[in-house]
Amino acid sequence: MAVYLSMQRVRFSSPDSYEKFKVVFADTRHHLMKLPGFMHLTWWEHPDDPTWFNECSFWASKESLYDWHMNEYHKRAKAWAANGAIMEDIITNFELTGTRLLRICPCCNLVQDKAYNLEEEQAVLREVCPECGFHFPYLTEQPTSFAVFKDVPLSQSDPDVDVVVTDGDRSVPVRA
Repeated sequence: MAVYLSMQRVRFSSPDSYEKFKVVFADTRHHLMKLPGFMHLTWWEHPDDPTWFNECSFWASKESLYDWHMNEYHKRAKAWAANGAIMEDIITNFELTGTRLLRICPCCNLVQDKAYNLEEEQAVLREVCPECGFHFPYLTEQPTSFAVFKDVPLSQSDPDVDVVVTDGDRSVPVRA
């Protein structure tokens, strides 16, 4: 199965509507974490336009995304939002074709450029530098944020994903 990404660009009908939306949206994490195919959701305000909001979510399959759309909480939240809270919601869905991580260790300067399975993103982001053991920062779920993360069991494991570790002049291919 393919991994799906969904992006939304939202404008609310008023600042008060957004404040009310935040209360409804804050509870979403409890419903998302129960869905087996949910992986990631982030919500943010556009830096150049404080009335434009963006959501990005990752799903283990198209069916997982449909499961969320059929979820009773989601249906009621959408109905509430469509009843005057939002003025515009632009939804775009993508099928993932690849994921890469580029990291430069601030301690030893090791450059890593590797493909990885998005289903294991949280585990990959928690990996330390293989050269010096530096712990890269990563965001965890916070009760006050609109970021929710969860790894899912691999639907299709690819043991032959190439990983290239580069440090200055040397480039070492590694099998993931």
